[in-house]
Amino acid sequence: MAATPTLKKALNQRQLRMIAIGGVIGAGLFVGSGVVMGDTGPGVFITYALSGVLIVMVMRMLAEMAVANPSTGSFADYARSALGHWAGFSVGWLYWYFWVIVVGFEAIAGAKIIQYWIDIPLWLSALVFMILMTATNLFSVKSYGEFEFWFAGIKVAAILAFIAIGACFVLGLWPGKSADFSNLTSHGGFLPLGAGVITVGIVTVIFSMVGPEIATIAAAESSDPEKAVARAANSVVMRILVFYVLSVFLVVTIVPWNDNGLAASPFVAAFTKMGIPYADHIMNAVVLTAVLSCLNSGMYTASRMLFVLSARGEAPQRLVRVTARGVPANAILFSSIVGFACVIAAAVAEDTIFAFLLNSSGAIILFVYLLIALSQIVLRYRHGDGDLRLKMWFFPVLSVLTVVAMLAILVQMYFDDALRSQLLLSLLSWGVVVVLFFATRRFMRGRHDPEREVAAAAERTG
Repeated sequence: MAATPTLKKALNQRQLRMIAIGGVIGAGLFVGSGVVMGDTGPGVFITYALSGVLIVMVMRMLAEMAVANPSTGSFADYARSALGHWAGFSVGWLYWYFWVIVVGFEAIAGAKIIQYWIDIPLWLSALVFMILMTATNLFSVKSYGEFEFWFAGIKVAAILAFIAIGACFVLGLWPGKSADFSNLTSHGGFLPLGAGVITVGIVTVIFSMVGPEIATIAAAESSDPEKAVARAANSVVMRILVFYVLSVFLVVTIVPWNDNGLAASPFVAAFTKMGIPYADHIMNAVVLTAVLSCLNSGMYTASRMLFVLSARGEAPQRLVRVTARGVPANAILFSSIVGFACVIAAAVAEDTIFAFLLNSSGAIILFVYLLIALSQIVLRYRHGDGDLRLKMWFFPVLSVLTVVAMLAILVQMYFDDALRSQLLLSLLSWGVVVVLFFATRRFMRGRHDPEREVAAAAERTG
């Protein structure tokens, strides 16, 4: 078997730090959080805190494995090692599927923002965004890192500015304004819809926080992956606390939770309440940046996972080829084509094909996180913790509780009429992947030695 090409280690620590920081801030914070606020009430920041705890636990478990064994394949390789080839195959393809659907969705979301300023066809703007981000990823991994550095920087700056201004407004440091926390209780109470809605919102919030694990994939293309992964894991607590919990707390303190403006854009509603001029234009520009950041990272992440699947003999071998710049061009182009297909589906069949694609990927990230957690538990028991430089806290208690929490969320999705279809269609997607694994394994039997090839490929791409 020919040697697997290697990816170029061109991401520097500056880029990796911003990828790690920005990876936790999705467009869902700027837009989707308003819906959660309206469904939960002023206590919504507790929902964000609980969701953040789950993300932090998963990230810590992943970091334990990634610091011990940095790999481009990251959690797909860890699942393969801990649970078997079916698990690695499942994680790799499910994660790839999740992100190519996200790529198409974010391209459409960005096109809708452009329509706020310019009246042009939705599909045309989405097409332009797809071409730009594909070209960025094809040029070099350094260009991806540089674009993401600035995209993430704008998102971070916008939220920090909002927190600074919002805190002054709430604490009475604003001209003609005294300290006021009355919106937390004066519109039906702190939890006007009951305490049970706190956990219901977790299902939605958890998806808006997806992304910090990208840092463990990107770290493998840096000169010091162990340092990058450890830093990303250690800082994720503060990032979620500041960017999500604190910012959401300030929004519901500034604007009543049942204000109609929250559903459209909570940050615009808050800036407008504070009298900031051109708030809608400013935040639309920030949301567009967040969308492009997610699109850029989605393209990168999907292509790297596809590259690893090909290196492990679980995807067509042509996808493992890299350019002279160390970029997996075929994997990027294939992922981009699927993203284009999603854009076309949204343009011609939004309520059928595109809706099906979105629903069939709705719970996939929870499946991936669940397999990450199970992998960490198995590998820790198998190898012990004597040589680990970064460890999961209070093992095995917190690891097991994290698994139980994710299973509880999946069960809750089943009993929620609005989310049941996402769970069932996502389970169908996983079922298709498992069937493909066994079909592929049977076809490849006798042609390769899977155990030997996986070990060799992991060594080359790690």
